[in-house]
Amino acid sequence: MEADCSPGYKRWVQRCFVAGTDTGVGKTEVASALLRALAHRGLRPWAFKPYESGVRRRAAPEDASALRAAAGGWQPLATVSLHRFRAPLAPGVAARLEGRRPSWRATLAAFRRLGPGPGVAEGAGGLLVPLDARRDVVDLAKALALPVVLVARAGLGTLNHTRLSLEALRARRLPVAAVVLVASTRTGDASVATNRAELRRRFPRLPVLGPVPYAASASARARALAPCAEALLALPEVRR
Repeated sequence: MEADCSPGYKRWVQRCFVAGTDTGVGKTEVASALLRALAHRGLRPWAFKPYESGVRRRAAPEDASALRAAAGGWQPLATVSLHRFRAPLAPGVAARLEGRRPSWRATLAAFRRLGPGPGVAEGAGGLLVPLDARRDVVDLAKALALPVVLVARAGLGTLNHTRLSLEALRARRLPVAAVVLVASTRTGDASVATNRAELRRRFPRLPVLGPVPYAASASARARALAPCAEALLALPEVRR
């Protein structure tokens, strides 16, 4: 299956927040593909994933490290990854179990220090995943004031999860640059062939890219996502 990722626009989206409809839908892979595409254009994009769970003691955070490498490896890892938690749970839940209170002020200050240039921020899990006792991923997207690229798993349940996520973004008046559908299994199901058309019917002004075909290895996933990254960078700028 070839990914259909050609919206036909010419202006770049160079700064965005990559969010997901769920965990494990391909956010980091999409964010990494965007960063590689920006770097290949001769730019120096920043990466930002301030919350990450499931980080083993004394180990580097896997997702943040992948983003840093995709951006060209120029950033100190501490500027990509701020709050790391051992339990593979929602960051806010993992933080509570560890008796920690990740600083929201420090998160926003770290983002401001990245400057106005091109870059990609990534959330953790879905939009309503708690980051601390008061805030969810969608609150981070709102605070960073970046257009959202919403990544969804292609298959049964996609329409419901995607529409609920878009409703949550619309309720907070967050601009959405595009939806990217990513296949998470080799075989998929019958709905994979219909997800995109149905979402485009429901949201005719919203670019819906994919489905990006399943790939087992990291290098194959990078190749599969490259056309969608190029298409995302060609989208018209989305303003608040």
